[in-house]
Amino acid sequence: MAVRRRPPNPSSAGEPAKSQKQNLKASDALPLPLYLTNGLFFTLFFTVAYFLLHRWREKIRTSTPLHVLTLSEIAALFSLFASVIYLLGFFGIDFVQSFVSPNNARAPHDPWNDVVAVEQQPKNDVVRVAPLSASGGGASSEEDEDIIKSVVSGTTPSYSLEASLGDCRRAAAIRREALQRTTCRSLEGLPLEGFDYESILGQCCEMPVGYVQIPVGVAGPLLLDDEEFTVPMATTEGCLVASTNRGCKAIHVSGGAQSVVLKDGMTRAPVVRFSSAARAAELKFFVEDPLNFDSLAVVFNRSSRFARLQRIQCAVAGKNLYMRFTCSTGDAMGMNMVSKGVQNVLDFLQSDFPDMDIIGISGNFCSDKKPAAVNWIEGRGKSVVCEAVIREEVVRKVLKTNVAALVELNVLKNLTGSAMAGALGGFNAHASNIVSAIYLATGQDPAQNVESSHCITMMEAVNNGKDLHVSVTMPSIEVGTVGGGTQLASQSACLNLLGVKGASKDSPGSNSRKLATIVAGSVLAGELSLMSALAAGQLVKSHMKYNRSSRDVSKLACPS
Repeated sequence: MAVRRRPPNPSSAGEPAKSQKQNLKASDALPLPLYLTNGLFFTLFFTVAYFLLHRWREKIRTSTPLHVLTLSEIAALFSLFASVIYLLGFFGIDFVQSFVSPNNARAPHDPWNDVVAVEQQPKNDVVRVAPLSASGGGASSEEDEDIIKSVVSGTTPSYSLEASLGDCRRAAAIRREALQRTTCRSLEGLPLEGFDYESILGQCCEMPVGYVQIPVGVAGPLLLDDEEFTVPMATTEGCLVASTNRGCKAIHVSGGAQSVVLKDGMTRAPVVRFSSAARAAELKFFVEDPLNFDSLAVVFNRSSRFARLQRIQCAVAGKNLYMRFTCSTGDAMGMNMVSKGVQNVLDFLQSDFPDMDIIGISGNFCSDKKPAAVNWIEGRGKSVVCEAVIREEVVRKVLKTNVAALVELNVLKNLTGSAMAGALGGFNAHASNIVSAIYLATGQDPAQNVESSHCITMMEAVNNGKDLHVSVTMPSIEVGTVGGGTQLASQSACLNLLGVKGASKDSPGSNSRKLATIVAGSVLAGELSLMSALAAGQLVKSHMKYNRSSRDVSKLACPS
């Protein structure tokens, strides 16, 4: 039998019936869940109070005696008294309990019954759900068991466990066990222990039940701007780290790569609406007027000691105005920082443009976590170009191809092929592979891989056709070395490996800029290696060797 049965109830072993009564909660006497009962009586109280006040006013206005009551008014008075009694009795639970026999109390939902109910199902359809004390890392006290049952029944919201318990790890364990019981699905294999749940409270993840393990490999050393970096990459794709490592080797033995940060500015673009297009244009001219910039910058810069407004770019769509604010953000990625500054400016503008209707702090003209031409053209975050010259012998011996084949493939694949596909910022072989792996390893926002992977890869023969000049231009690398996931222990260690952990005290923003150049340099290495594998016809062979498991996957199948 695939179902692990519930342990026997101690009360069934001869304990007095009185102990069973003591396990009942007052809220079990209610015919509806507690939150629905409370909502019903709150609604009833305010509704009838409003009705009676309205009728009282009408009677005074029409000189009708107040003691003359209609049937509806009598019913309303009765409902008002009932709701007041309920609310005064601390939501009425004790009051209701005193009138309801314990025999009529509604028994709490027991998910173990759901598990036993599937006893007759085929073996592969049943999931083993163990009690909390046996499920690997759960708390086992009677108090925790009561809380789990409360979460399962819906009495205690799962999201409130951290605040009510004051212990984030315990809250995760209780939530995890309640989830297993309500879904009858096992979370075995998803680790619970070995993680600091306090570190993510209020900033990284809500309602945690464990954490996912992603292996971290290293590529390098990457010789970039006369400095060596060992690049951490978190990925589950075989060949990716090995391929990037080969590209790093080719760059290193050829003398290294050089990078330049072209721009550094995070953006946020609110959308506001006016009654006419002319009025929207009036604000556009006001905001873009150089004479007004200093005043707006003072208001904006009050949001942070690192935020410095750089420029405001406006676009009108009918009577709607989109204002794209760009500012420096120090070593933070800066989305929250720029949002606070934008809110300050909007509040300031409201005094001169009282008819301005603020529709949203973000109007997608930013543009965040979406492929957009404005990011490709104007840039967002760090705009970086990175280049290297790979000697002919390195192309032949390390990359196993030749310069002419690489140049031709780059034109036909990364340029012409991407144009045929209508690509937006995707004129590369696999920039997002490297960007995603580094972002996961260093605690960046993985969703910003969308615009951060905008990249155009260029290759051409130089030095009379003997050597290869390769470059990547990435206009919107969005990274930070403080805030968000960068403060988690594992991600912080990876940033420390790169020498960019935390904020730079000497030059604010230099650590995040260096991280952006490392991302671009790693992309350069990845592009170089993959393009060489394609040119030499090695891609399928290498993936068959490094990216396929020899295990029998049919034996790894889990019950649904």
